[in-house]
Amino acid sequence: VIHLGNARPAILSYEYKEIYKGKMILRFEDTDPRTKTPLPEAYELIKQDLEWLGIRWDEEYIQSLRMPIYYQIIKELLEKGHAYVDDKPGEEFRKYRNSSKLSEYPPRLRTAEENLELWDQMLEGRFAEGEAVVRIKTDPNHPDPSVRDWVAFRIIDTSRYPHPLVGDRYIVWPTYNFAAGVDDWLMGVTHILRAKEHMQNTIKQKYVYEYMGWKYPHVVHFGRLKLEGFIMSKSALKQLLHQGVGSGIDDPRFATIAGLRRRGITAEAIRKLILDVGVKYTDASISYANLAATNRVIVDTTARRIMAAIPPTPMIIENLPWGKRDFEIPYHPSGKLGSRRISLEGPTATVYISQSDKKLLKKGSIVRLMEAFNVEIVDIEENKIRARFHSFGLENARKHRAPIIQWIPG
Repeated sequence: VIHLGNARPAILSYEYKEIYKGKMILRFEDTDPRTKTPLPEAYELIKQDLEWLGIRWDEEYIQSLRMPIYYQIIKELLEKGHAYVDDKPGEEFRKYRNSSKLSEYPPRLRTAEENLELWDQMLEGRFAEGEAVVRIKTDPNHPDPSVRDWVAFRIIDTSRYPHPLVGDRYIVWPTYNFAAGVDDWLMGVTHILRAKEHMQNTIKQKYVYEYMGWKYPHVVHFGRLKLEGFIMSKSALKQLLHQGVGSGIDDPRFATIAGLRRRGITAEAIRKLILDVGVKYTDASISYANLAATNRVIVDTTARRIMAAIPPTPMIIENLPWGKRDFEIPYHPSGKLGSRRISLEGPTATVYISQSDKKLLKKGSIVRLMEAFNVEIVDIEENKIRARFHSFGLENARKHRAPIIQWIPG
């Protein structure tokens, strides 16, 4: 799903694409059917969210439909001796990696022919899940242990974890770093905008580029974006939905694009927020109040105003100088969005005001019912207010410094 965090690189990429007349690629990175199982409906939902945000892409790819391409590239790397099949337990690899003896790790010393034979056995299903991986050879003494001989392919039992698009057709799957790195080159990507948590991935992918003789794209890393009070982790959201929490990905309590849209947040407000934050390297924490304020400015000229009484408190108004009177209440102060007609019958009528407005009233004070008339407060009881008609004019209300309050007919 698209949430405020991963909408950020999409919006920024699109803006740069528009400025420099480039191309934008939409790529579904769905090569982990076990731990990040793609939702069948996610492909269309993501496109709908991006289109709603005003993003238009020039090319579209789905990685799970490009598996033969990744197989061909890793085969080349195995042939050149830049990758190897590791069929030892993970504990044994970590022992060598963490003791500065990775260069002596037995699987690393295999010939290209031996690795190609083991690779074929992986594809044939002769290894079970967790029994073999393919690693990219890196600096065995790299200061970051996670970079040392990182995993490019692993086995996933798709008979137990079928992929929504290709089912159990494949059991050997590329990791994010391998598939994304290869695709960036093959798709002609020149610039990548992504979170700084991907900095290690950049280092890892550059090994593949060096071995293949490719030029690595220009990368801009930016800090994380957090919407205060909202869950933005995709795995956490997925777990909550699995537990039955929320009405779906459009639950207003979630920071998903669908959830924010359901709250009434506009695409323009989200884009403005993202562009205002920009590509800063430092993390950014945004309050919902700021997002709502930005949204309020945007919708101000087009949103109809509807009066409300929350919670409602009855006001009984006496001495109304009419039998029945209609009031035209404009939907917007500009008068450009039309109006609605509210009727009140005299000589006594009941209207409702908000509990918060009740606190503004005092016995004997004057108050104006918005876009209607002025009343004098006769008595304030616990569950109701008694008032009587005072006058029509707005100037009269200003003369008495009368508060103007919303109301709805009883």
